[in-house]
Amino acid sequence: MKNLNIHFYQNLGKLFYAMAASDNTVREEEFTVLKEIVKSQWLDIDPIEDDFNTDAAYQIEVVFDWLNNQDDLNATSCFNDFIAYKNEQKHFFTDKIKQLILKTARAIASSFSGINKSELIMLAKLNIELNKI
Repeated sequence: MKNLNIHFYQNLGKLFYAMAASDNTVREEEFTVLKEIVKSQWLDIDPIEDDFNTDAAYQIEVVFDWLNNQDDLNATSCFNDFIAYKNEQKHFFTDKIKQLILKTARAIASSFSGINKSELIMLAKLNIELNKI
């Protein structure tokens, strides 16, 4: 179970990176909003810790930051990775978790001068995918 939760948070990092990168630019405001939401809401989800005895929810930030520092990754592949993970691990996606995922994605999308077309499209796809569970 522990490994699944670490992977769960890592896949959320991919999703939230995809949301920020959907317009081909990741802005500092997007990462700042993500860090605030991780701290205020994701840390309370469960008591799982990573190998360094840190709350596993911080894996969201770690993966987001790592992806943001790569040159060859794109938003679509990260989004698709998350959807594949979601389809394999449906039991993690309770209504509460799905609501928090959408809330976080919307906050990232709207953190810099409102939600643009590419972010709106990705939010719509995410909403559809999460409702399939």
